[in-house]
Amino acid sequence: MESIVINPKTKDEAKLITDLLEKMNISSKVISDEEKEDMGLLMMMKEADMTDRVSREEVMKKLAS
Repeated sequence: MESIVINPKTKDEAKLITDLLEKMNISSKVISDEEKEDMGLLMMMKEADMTDRVSREEVMKKLAS
């Protein structure tokens, strides 16, 4: 099933929308800013080019600098 993401401008708008969805018997979930960030990172990871390989030594050098 597809999902819809809604970004209300105010807490009152958010309350109105969640109340409406509840009355329509449509499930909804309020997510935190941290959860939104996690979803964005997940999307970036899925789109990343996984064909190139990097050695452990290269990674360690980069972390050290």
